[in-house]
Amino acid sequence: MPSTPYLVPYYAVDSLLQPFKHFGVNLGLTRIVKLLETLNNPHTQVPIIHVAGTNGKGSVCAYLSSILTESGYKTGRYTSPHLVDWNERICINEKPIASEELTKLIEKVKAVINLNEEQPTQFEIITAASWLYFAQEKVDIAVVEVGLGGRLDATNVCDKPLVTVITSIGRDHWQQLGSNISDIAREKAGIIKAGCPVVMGKLPEDAKRAVICRSVELESPIVVVSPAREISPGWAEYQTVEPGGHIKAIKYPLPLKGQIQLTNSALALASLGMLQRQGWEISGQAIIRGMEKTKWPGRMQWFNWKNRQLLIDGAHNPESAQVLRNYVDSIGDKNKNITWVMGMLTTKDHKDIFRELLKTKDRLYLVPVPGSDYANLDYLKALALETCPDLDFCAIYEDVFLALNAAFGFLKTKDNTNGPVVLCGSLYLIGHFFSQVNPAK
Repeated sequence: MPSTPYLVPYYAVDSLLQPFKHFGVNLGLTRIVKLLETLNNPHTQVPIIHVAGTNGKGSVCAYLSSILTESGYKTGRYTSPHLVDWNERICINEKPIASEELTKLIEKVKAVINLNEEQPTQFEIITAASWLYFAQEKVDIAVVEVGLGGRLDATNVCDKPLVTVITSIGRDHWQQLGSNISDIAREKAGIIKAGCPVVMGKLPEDAKRAVICRSVELESPIVVVSPAREISPGWAEYQTVEPGGHIKAIKYPLPLKGQIQLTNSALALASLGMLQRQGWEISGQAIIRGMEKTKWPGRMQWFNWKNRQLLIDGAHNPESAQVLRNYVDSIGDKNKNITWVMGMLTTKDHKDIFRELLKTKDRLYLVPVPGSDYANLDYLKALALETCPDLDFCAIYEDVFLALNAAFGFLKTKDNTNGPVVLCGSLYLIGHFFSQVNPAK
């Protein structure tokens, strides 16, 4: 498969942001509102689509920005986290911001920080830089992904989003958002604004009620989206019912992998339908071209590593782990044994992720996640064997590349009863992998 190019890491950006890393996750809008006020409120100059959700929001943002770019609009995109470079988070027309430009913007943001007040977080600084960039470049529209939660997330500063999207809701980040689905849903529904249209994916019933209640309270029209249907490998069809009962359908290519993309692409198309009703010109051909060109690295991505096919996916919570396992099972014989190379952060639901991924006779190679607070590997090994006692192999490796070499080396000696090698468990692990390899090779 073709590789996705990455920028060379730009350490000046990292060094500028490093002093703010220790403030960690500190949800709240007071700091970002003050910061943006001192920068002349650039966010008020940028029309946005605001996207929240446990899983799928990155893919939805990727579809939206690609299609809007193909429609001729100057389109900003702000997403997180990045895989290799901070630059990846801030794009215009699918192109990451230049390192020199990002450096200037961060310095401008830092220059207005009041040292006698509570300091902004790293995420708030990069978010402020994104608003500055989009306003400075006079984008027609920006697709903005929520960082964590919604109500108190630093992106939640716009009073009138063109469309609000809530893709899915699960228990990821429950430590910050609440211990049950209803609480988490209320936090994510905090991005809904009075009178602004809402597009919602299929949610658990408790979450669905919470989002609909918030929408009704704010008199925000809401559309609950059904998945598109697969019409042939790599192609889907999405249908909507127009006023008067007329059914409108569009067929489009679907380059991103997994059944979940039938839902994610439908959410993007429903959001674009909302824009069309507001007067935005988005043709069927632009949709087809934009879908075809959509890329979202590190999520169910096939990667050629040392002339071997490696499947890469973040799969950092139980819901995304289930999606990954379903995809792996769908591409071949379900009885084939899968080789997992995994690292996970301490804050994740390790047991539930293992429960979704591991099956009898699978092989598991556990690795650290460099530069991150990762789960103890001895603990993960014991938990994996408790969750799936019939693993064919479970061992700890001190480095992801040692683990990959061992995994592929073992499979080379076997017949075709084994399925793919999958690198997963953390987007930070995926980012480390990409930072160490040359994707062009």
